[in-house]
Amino acid sequence: MKRLSILAGGLLMFSAVLTSCRDTTEKETVVREVEVEKEVQTPEEAEEREGILERTAKEVDKEVNKEIDEEIDKIGDDN
Repeated sequence: MKRLSILAGGLLMFSAVLTSCRDTTEKETVVREVEVEKEVQTPEEAEEREGILERTAKEVDKEVNKEIDEEIDKIGDDN
């Protein structure tokens, strides 16, 4: 029992010595500002950058909106 307590005390002292001798290094954070030039695009260039799904979705939206407008015109003005 006495040997166990001496061993535990020695282990605690040993771990305290190891942790207290560590060097603490501070990391320096550098923040830099970067200017980004915005490119001016013509509508044709913007359309070329869009994928096939985006162009198809725009066409479908136009057709759906046209059908909705026609249905609203059929219903008429309630006022």
